[in-house]
Amino acid sequence: MVTRYYHPDKYRREESLGWLFMRAKQSIGAECDQRLNDHGLTHAQWVPLLTLHLHGSCPVAELVRALDIDAGAVSRLVDRLEAKNLCRRERSNEDRRVVMVSLTEQGERLTQELTAVLSDVFNAHLKGFSHAEWRTFVELLQRFVANGDALRASHEASNSPTKAS
Repeated sequence: MVTRYYHPDKYRREESLGWLFMRAKQSIGAECDQRLNDHGLTHAQWVPLLTLHLHGSCPVAELVRALDIDAGAVSRLVDRLEAKNLCRRERSNEDRRVVMVSLTEQGERLTQELTAVLSDVFNAHLKGFSHAEWRTFVELLQRFVANGDALRASHEASNSPTKAS
């Protein structure tokens, strides 16, 4: 039996996970924009830099999936970052159709410095949390995301063409 925490007749926006996640994301993004402005970056530009820093060189298509934005938006972001000499595009040696994106040395140095900015923003949002509460919060969000991943996989499996007998 599935426990139901939300009921249509008792719905309150202040308790809506979607609304709360949106507000948290807006708050983090606005604070990051404020702090990254001194470095000539926006939060939108910072996210692909961090992704490349954490995962290394990757195809543009993988950045599209990781950032969950359309290919045109990723291309424009990479254009801006290339103009600032923070990343570069190169054709894959294995498949010339694939365009790889990687950080430049300058991009790597800046990204390492700016992880402190992201840490400060998160720590400011976690003001008043105990270490145990922070760990619990992270673990609960990881479980929430895993549930969503399982739902999406289930939908994809049910929508895939059936195999011939």
